[in-house]
Amino acid sequence: MSKKVRVLIVDDSPVVRQLLKSTVERSPNLEVVGTARDPFLAVKKIKKLSPDILTLDVEMPRMNGLEFLKRLMIAHPLPVVMVSTLTSQGSQVTLKALELGAVDFVAKPNLAKREMRIEFQRELLDKLAVAAKVEVRKLKGYNISTNSKANAPIKIKKKVKNRIIAIGASTGGVRALRQILPQMPDDIPGVVIIQHMPKEFTKTFAENLNQISKIKVKEAEDGDQILAGQALVAPGGYHLEVKKRRAGYYVKLLRGAKVNYQRPAVDVSFNSLAQLADSSVIAVLLTGMGSDGAKGLRRIKEVGGYTLVQNQESSTIFGMPKRAIEIGAATEIVALNQIVEKIISYLND
Repeated sequence: MSKKVRVLIVDDSPVVRQLLKSTVERSPNLEVVGTARDPFLAVKKIKKLSPDILTLDVEMPRMNGLEFLKRLMIAHPLPVVMVSTLTSQGSQVTLKALELGAVDFVAKPNLAKREMRIEFQRELLDKLAVAAKVEVRKLKGYNISTNSKANAPIKIKKKVKNRIIAIGASTGGVRALRQILPQMPDDIPGVVIIQHMPKEFTKTFAENLNQISKIKVKEAEDGDQILAGQALVAPGGYHLEVKKRRAGYYVKLLRGAKVNYQRPAVDVSFNSLAQLADSSVIAVLLTGMGSDGAKGLRRIKEVGGYTLVQNQESSTIFGMPKRAIEIGAATEIVALNQIVEKIISYLND
């Protein structure tokens, strides 16, 4: 019999603590070893109970979740799933938590609505299962390829027309994209980003990326043109397709059914790019659980596109990249800090 994953719940609300506890106890692979109403009690229980993973509230008395997370990642790194609020402030804090090393987050539901509560419980169990697989050394942004020249400024040496860069990511993608986007020069071909994230968070995420990047980054709107020096982030709750018109490439947003349990789904975007049926596409599949994006990436490769897959050592979770490699979808397998270098080398070739 395999050992159960030990979970510590940290939340100041007794109602939420009980909901989290009863949810975790439904899983045959997880067990709640304790709860704490604030970070000071959490520290004592971590020392006493040695949990494998934590759920962590954002807003708590005595010390907020972010400050606690920052200290935890220095003193005693553990996989953490944040329990967030669906507010503008909540999205900012949650994204900061992901930068600091939290594996993922779930949004607190309206507890009065049964269907929302059920969806929250399913999502929580899924994300705790993913968090349990994360190697602790990767929580601080561990990267195996430290000898890469990717940190040096790389220039696009010739004028590039009619190219599109598409990037798909899930768990660990927030930190990965924060490393990739600032490396892109301001004349990079137009970029579309598909990050698994709910609608309340993608606008804030795009704004945060815009602040640290040379290129313009914004949440995509239906009909937006894909332009050089700009990245469009697929909004949560919508699939993003790329369409070609005489004047260039545009995005089309669709509600549609979830694909691979996701909306936006990477496969939807990659499949639309494969239908362009030429070598104009550079597609990148980053860290994430599951298989979303692998089949679409293979289709892009089959029609002549250039496909990059993040390697295992630099991936928080190797599920999506691993599946792409298994089905032959990768032109190259590279470390996170080499991706922009590879794209620009390909454009210069």
